Amino acid sequence: MSGTSSPNKIGLWTSTSLVVGNMIGVGVFLIPSTLAGYGSISFFGWIVSSVGAIFLALVFSYLSKLIPSASGGPYVYSREGLGDFAGFLVAWGYWISVWVTNAAIAVGFVGYLGVFFPVLISTPITSVLSGLAAIWFLTWVNSRGVKKAGSVQLVSTILKLVPLLIVSIGGLFFLNFDHFIPVNLSDESDISAIASTTALTLFAFLGIESATIPAEDVKDAESTISKATKIGTFIAIAIYILGSMSVMGVIEPEVLAVSNAPFADAAALMWGEEARYLVAGGAAISAFGALNGWILIQGQIPAAIARDKLFPKIFAKKNKNGSPAIGIMIGSVFASILMSMNYTKGLVETFKFFILLSTLSVLIPYVFSSASYILISVAKKLTINLTLTKIVVASFAFLFSLWAIIGSGAEATYWGFILLVLGVPLYVLMKYNAQKND
Repeated sequence: MSGTSSPNKIGLWTSTSLVVGNMIGVGVFLIPSTLAGYGSISFFGWIVSSVGAIFLALVFSYLSKLIPSASGGPYVYSREGLGDFAGFLVAWGYWISVWVTNAAIAVGFVGYLGVFFPVLISTPITSVLSGLAAIWFLTWVNSRGVKKAGSVQLVSTILKLVPLLIVSIGGLFFLNFDHFIPVNLSDESDISAIASTTALTLFAFLGIESATIPAEDVKDAESTISKATKIGTFIAIAIYILGSMSVMGVIEPEVLAVSNAPFADAAALMWGEEARYLVAGGAAISAFGALNGWILIQGQIPAAIARDKLFPKIFAKKNKNGSPAIGIMIGSVFASILMSMNYTKGLVETFKFFILLSTLSVLIPYVFSSASYILISVAKKLTINLTLTKIVVASFAFLFSLWAIIGSGAEATYWGFILLVLGVPLYVLMKYNAQKND
């Protein structure tokens, strides 16, 4: 039951740290570099993605109260509202997004760790080995169970916020407004540039739904998940916008565009080289914590769908610690392969491709979840609670997700669609086996 207070369950602050930790991962630390080529018009992208994130957070808050204690988050909601096939596509797309995200976070982690140990980023081989070490160490941590992973998440979230707040607030006193002119540095139209930067910045908000995914392991899930989702989203928005403004106002655009550690570089310009190491350390901890949180999610989603016989049953198998360890390891294998294959592009370009592909893969679950809210409310005969405000919120969340898909660009959309369609044969096979065994 949702009200169970088992010692192995996580509470409000750990759930909030899962949301904040997964959202404020490595994205905020590297995204200023990816946005530098667009100029200050990227702030409009931040504003649009922030508004969209608020709508999405409200939708997941509503859904968590309708289905409070079932693990799986967007998958459970989409399957409840739209049926097995929609649920499968959501879980498949979300699962892809998670291990692509982990590849991106590993890239960012290595970039900031390279501030302390330059040898780690001196060659693609050392960079890849460093990223693999982080992925597989945290795979082991998560195999120890959700309680252990949650403790790591809470500590790392607290540690990461300190340097972020120092640069985000302190940087406001060092702004050079010449860095914000011209507003649009790209070759795209203003509307197109805003759409592109919205897609890029939306990556930083992936994780809004994190508290909903391990729902059966959350104390008082109906209340806790809703609160954690809202609190975590507003904390992230404040830090993202202030942080990006400070970094872009301190570092010249052409320098920022090639920076592997923009927050650390900004701190060094403001307060000297010693400050670089403080911020780089915080960023490395942030990436480490985010990687931990997403590897936790990496096992929960396929486990939920496997229990419904829509995914191979090996993903639902738990070890003695109650962890779907095999599913976690399979996801880590894909993350490792993807990270290794794409390091030839250079750190910033690799990160940019990953965030667009990951964002696209998770936008499908957001679209389906937004549509499902209304359908679930009707099916459960809760139309008295389905106010006009909630219908508007769900509709805007749907339209925002659709617009962000358009802004993801041709390459990411192409590969994202291919990866999504590759799941269809697996769905056919699983349904065939289920019917044969009935």
